[in-house]
Amino acid sequence: MKKQQLILVGSGVVLLCLIYFFGRTIPPKKNPGAVAAAAGTKEITFKTILEASKQQLSPALQAQVAQLETAVVRGDVKEQQIKVYKQLAAFWKDSAHLLLPYGYYSAQAAKLENSQKSLTFAAQFFLEGIRRQENPDLQRWMAIEAKELFEKALQIAPNNDSLKVGLGSCYLLGNISDNPMQGIMMIREVAERDPENMYAQFQLGLGSLISGQLDKAIDRMLKVVQHQPENIEAILILAEAYEQHNDKANAVKWYNESKKHIHNADVVREIDERIKLLGNK
Repeated sequence: MKKQQLILVGSGVVLLCLIYFFGRTIPPKKNPGAVAAAAGTKEITFKTILEASKQQLSPALQAQVAQLETAVVRGDVKEQQIKVYKQLAAFWKDSAHLLLPYGYYSAQAAKLENSQKSLTFAAQFFLEGIRRQENPDLQRWMAIEAKELFEKALQIAPNNDSLKVGLGSCYLLGNISDNPMQGIMMIREVAERDPENMYAQFQLGLGSLISGQLDKAIDRMLKVVQHQPENIEAILILAEAYEQHNDKANAVKWYNESKKHIHNADVVREIDERIKLLGNK
């Protein structure tokens, strides 16, 4: 394993953790493409992520996780394995404060439990994390993990529209298919059959923003905020879309609207900086 790749994966592991615990509300401005190029084309595996994560641990925590890993190998009964996977997940979240291993071990337990609830929870964790993760290689790994979990949940509940939208979003956000329309079609099928499904509308709007179809992104997000006026993510994505569209007046309008729903002074200051920059352009 290349040392450079391990360092980049490690930074992505820590970054995701910081964003989850301290939050990122405003869409990032920087392009992570340079990080992807530096990381190389080698497919990231959980072994790489785990090694990079362990380097963040103190010797005492490394010894603690080694004991838990040994217990997984010895667990020859499914219930024992589920229990240890959950213990490993709790360790990485509560003691190590690193969330990619937490997500992985939560997913392993969910696959053994094979309940719609546990599979959906684990899948949504990875899906939500994709947009918080700036390393594209880690985004792809998370999307692949989420895809498998959504597919397993759909075997249990094949008519669940939220699961269908989630699965489509893995393709849309995770760059796991050569055909980007594959995910769009899954989500669009739900949105066309049920135009009031705001989860589908939101994901389609996000996909339009990512692909640079700003008019479509604005239309979708306007629909979402009309139905869900306190949806802070939709409001901020709408402001971002207007900003990229060079519609400064509407960008400022929606950035100001977002501040009504945010109670974190640091985030409000960041939004104010965005508004100030728009005024200087």
